[in-house]
Amino acid sequence: MNLAEETEDLSMNNKINNYLVFGYCKVLLNSILVFVCLGLILNLFEEIEFFKNVNSEILLPIILTLSFIPNLIFINLMPFIIFLSAMWYFISIKNNSDLLTLKIFGYSNFKIISIISIVAFVWGVFILLIINPITSNMIKYYELTKSNYSKDTDHLVTINRNGVWIREFKDNDLVIINAKRLENNFLIGVSINIMSDKNLIKKRIEAAKANVNNNIWKLENSKVFNFQKNNNISIENKDLLEFNSFYNLAKLNSLYRNLDTISFVELITDYKKLVIRGYEKSTISERINSFFALPFFLILMVILAAIFTMNNRSSNNINYLLIAVLSCAIIYYMKDLSVALGKSDRLSPELSVWIPILIIGLINGIGLLQINEK
Repeated sequence: MNLAEETEDLSMNNKINNYLVFGYCKVLLNSILVFVCLGLILNLFEEIEFFKNVNSEILLPIILTLSFIPNLIFINLMPFIIFLSAMWYFISIKNNSDLLTLKIFGYSNFKIISIISIVAFVWGVFILLIINPITSNMIKYYELTKSNYSKDTDHLVTINRNGVWIREFKDNDLVIINAKRLENNFLIGVSINIMSDKNLIKKRIEAAKANVNNNIWKLENSKVFNFQKNNNISIENKDLLEFNSFYNLAKLNSLYRNLDTISFVELITDYKKLVIRGYEKSTISERINSFFALPFFLILMVILAAIFTMNNRSSNNINYLLIAVLSCAIIYYMKDLSVALGKSDRLSPELSVWIPILIIGLINGIGLLQINEK
């Protein structure tokens, strides 16, 4: 083969590769738009129901829906969108004889699947580095805005670089609680300020730590400052002091487990800071591993879609639809079961993320050998 023929073959391969890449990207974009539309409609009804008895702006439910949906689509549902879009694409090139034409040009099933898999992998990396920081900020705005309209606005808690902040109302008094971090069952470095309805401080309690296992906190090595009307301050030292709060360990932990507001990049760069704030290492590790696994998970979903379509001689689209729905349901519950085992300490956080992917990978390995023989 001379140089001209090699150049012509290379040019033809580039054209075919571009055809496959852009063809699949078009299908993927259409699939994302369909899921976005469905998500907007369903979540909008939920937000309207939430705000129906609240005095708020008319556009607020729409704004909150637009803030919530990107994280749902690009982080939580993307593996299933990739799977469905890949099935759709493989069925289309199979039904319109493009698959046969590609094989005439020397493209095997394995090569076609490899090109689409690379697209899925690059898309996964793009989500982690570019889209996820945006969606995490949108979720942060969503939760902060919605909490301001919640029925429990008398009881608010937030976690930031300055530690844990809690606001409560008790007997017309405003209670503001600050702690450095949550460590096991204890809030460390606790400061409790109790203020009257006239914004005058009545009492301040400082404690080395507080056991928050239930709603009756046990404050250890505490000092109580009582502010009297004549501007005198009395100080009491208590080895053990009880304090009744709306929050307990379970409610605080639920906030620490919600890492949707923290992006993949922040989890990596601010790992030590997050641990100091009180986030459990196992929770952070699970989240980081789930992010690392996303691009590989997308590849496996493409391969699984190829196995179901290229291995199936049926031209009945209903059969493909049933296969897609059943597969998504099985994978979803398998992931959910694995995560539940991780949270119950029967599996390590890392294994709970990677076991479903390893199982799908083994299944794909067997199916891929059969496809490549055809």
